Amino acid sequence: MLVLDTDVVTLLQYPESALAQRLTARLVASGRSTAVAITTFEEQARGRLAECARAKTPEVYIRATARLSQLLREYQNRIILPFDDRAAAHFRVLKAAKIRIGTMDLWIASIVLAHDATLITMNLRDYEQVPGLKVEDWTTS
Repeated sequence: MLVLDTDVVTLLQYPESALAQRLTARLVASGRSTAVAITTFEEQARGRLAECARAKTPEVYIRATARLSQLLREYQNRIILPFDDRAAAHFRVLKAAKIRIGTMDLWIASIVLAHDATLITMNLRDYEQVPGLKVEDWTTS
């Protein structure tokens, strides 16, 4: 199973870009199932909700809520992996090991480890610090 990091999901939300098209083709060609961590949904939902909260005019609010609705539609068609007891156990080990990456990235790494999956990300620098995590950047080749 491949788990798409938040940066990759964001890239794929702009399917007209050449990079998104190449990545999509590679994902399809892999024949592997793809999923996202619940943390990715959380990160994106927070962003969309913040847009809605910042809206000061009806026109801006229309656009913000349209983007929020689009996000909901996109996630209805995705496999979303939970942060469960297995992920929590991995998280505790990583925290105890003092892995120096952001908490959201640790949540995602823990979920990926719990599912023995491969994380597809553009953030190799941080994720390569996580012992045992299979991580690849499919946007560079």
